[in-house]
Amino acid sequence: MSSHLPVLEGERLRLRPLAEADLEPLIEIIKAPGVIEWWGPIGDDAKLRDDLLLPGSDDENAFAIEVGTELAGWLSVTEENEPSYRSAALDIMLAVDHQDHGLGPEALHLAIDWLAAARGHHRFTIDPDAGNARAIAAYEKAGFKPVGVMRDYEIGFDGEMHDGLLMDLLARELD
Repeated sequence: MSSHLPVLEGERLRLRPLAEADLEPLIEIIKAPGVIEWWGPIGDDAKLRDDLLLPGSDDENAFAIEVGTELAGWLSVTEENEPSYRSAALDIMLAVDHQDHGLGPEALHLAIDWLAAARGHHRFTIDPDAGNARAIAAYEKAGFKPVGVMRDYEIGFDGEMHDGLLMDLLARELD
């Protein structure tokens, strides 16, 4: 389970490979108000476990986000390893108690710094629901820029189609 990922230490948090023991606590985080609205249709716990593990590809990885000894969230990376298109897509979820403290941008920076330096990626994307102002602000704080709106991009938690905002960040823009 994502054992080839490193442990990445930040000022206030740590990213480590996702472990089986993280799944149940992460499912509880997803089901909480303030998170579930942005996750999409959740189905049952088995589907949520599959979503967290990103099955089906060796190029997909998931980190657990820890603040102190507490599991605070999840960060996934999907790598495009074709040399002409070397890039990575990220997704992140934080427990409500850990939102609005700058932890999302810090976690994204840790992952992006590693992906650029160790894995050679030059471009990073993230695609929040276009209505998720909190996430969009956090991603802008991390350096992502809006690229465009993807209309009827995904089914939301409410069962309706939602637009997605495609955002990207280039390695040369890292500070």
